[in-house]
This record gives sequence, structure tokens and C-alpha cells, in this order.
Amino acid sequence: MRLRLPEERPTEAPTGFKIAHPVLSQDGTRAGFTGVSLGGALPYAVVADASCAYGLRHRAPHRRCDCGFHCVHDRTTAEALLCTAEHRAAVLLEVSVLGAYIRFERGFRYARQRVRAATVGPCVCGTAAAALADAGWGRPGWSALAPACAACVRGRTALSPAAFARLAGDGLRVVAGGGGPWGGSGSGGPAPAAGRGVPAGPGVPAGPGVRDGAGSAVRADLGVPELVAEAALLQARLDWFQTQLARLGEPGAGGSARG
Repeated sequence: MRLRLPEERPTEAPTGFKIAHPVLSQDGTRAGFTGVSLGGALPYAVVADASCAYGLRHRAPHRRCDCGFHCVHDRTTAEALLCTAEHRAAVLLEVSVLGAYIRFERGFRYARQRVRAATVGPCVCGTAAAALADAGWGRPGWSALAPACAACVRGRTALSPAAFARLAGDGLRVVAGGGGPWGGSGSGGPAPAAGRGVPAGPGVPAGPGVRDGAGSAVRADLGVPELVAEAALLQARLDWFQTQLARLGEPGAGGSARG
């Protein structure tokens, strides 16, 4: 006789927590996440279906496989994973567990998920993050992003949290570790400009003082958190630009300085 797992029929989708790395597509028009363990080579969108990481044709989650999305019940347990060196740059996700799932003592393994919110931690220097900047690694067709303060962004490709939420879509909220949310679609606030080096995609503002591809003026009714983040990024880039100009005027830096 084969034992069957007890069936659950919840009236609403269970909530879980996990960590992941935010990613940006090569063309700068899509944003998503990639896992930190099994299946980390397969970036996923805000709403996504799981598939077997081993390439098998069974449906995820299979009882005799490790496939499927994974999350834990408790937020504190997921936050503890961010203490390890290899996961310091990851973000905390709050997800809705959809479709078939297997419940374990500490979490779920399941077939489908919706990422409701992503909490961004501090920059590696310890300052509150103002952007998600190129982390220096990625997957084929995707660049990984990491939290960065305005001073550490410098010349890297970067997105403000609101711009990342807009590119990810499906109502994703990006929340600062110690501040308020930057809303995505349907969250109540427009997204600010796409980051330096990222082309503005459909529905994404082209930047402060810039016009979009149709020649229309960029809307200026941004909220306070978005404006603060954009101002910090602009100031950091101005400081970096002034540093480069100062280096050009130093003796021995490409020739003697002219009086």
C-alpha cells in the first residue's frame, strides 16, 4: 500500500519567503530574479512556473525529485540566509505559493509563484541603497544586480528600485530595508528613470529632463522616495565626472596641465 500525502485546499495562497539575486536582461527591457541554489541558472519573472532543474519531463514539484520553487514559512529564517558571505548582495522576496505544493516543516516546494515584494538591503559599504547596480556577474543574457548607494554606483549600469519594479511588472513592490516601498505597476506611484546605460523600455520613463521615443515629455509627478533616489544617483555621477576632470588636469596624467 502506497501512502499518500494529506491534501490541503487553502482558501487563499500561502505566503512564503526566500532570497534571490535581482537580474536585468541584456537589452535592458526586462527584470527578474535568479535563485541562490538549485535552479539558480534559470532566471524567473515575477509570476513564473517551475520546471525540473535536471531536465526531466515530470511536473514540478515531484515527490521523488528536488525540483520546484522553494521557500520558507518564516521571514526571519530567510533573513538569516543573507548573513552568509555569498548571499550578502541578495534580496529578500515575499512570495505567494501557487499551484501544487508540498509542505515541509520549514517551508514549501511548489509549482508556481508570484513575487509580491522584494526587500533591498544596504550597499556593501553599509550605506542605505539608492539603486540596484551591475554586480559584475550574471547568466547568459542576464546581468546580476546588487544594492548600491549613490556614491558606489559611479559609472556602472544601475536602476532605481522603482525602475526595477516597473520593468519586472505584475505589481511587484521593491522595498528599502529601512524605508518605504517603491511601487511597480498598480502600486500607486510611477517609476523614475531607467538607469545609466539602460535603454528606456515600453512604459518606462526615459529620465529626468529627457523625452521618450515618441517625443513626449516625461511625466514629472514622481513621489518623494523616487525623487530622492534619482537625486542621489545624479549627484554621485556628477561627483565621479568631476573627479575624472580633475585627473585630466593633474601633471603626468596624459600630459602637463595647461595654465
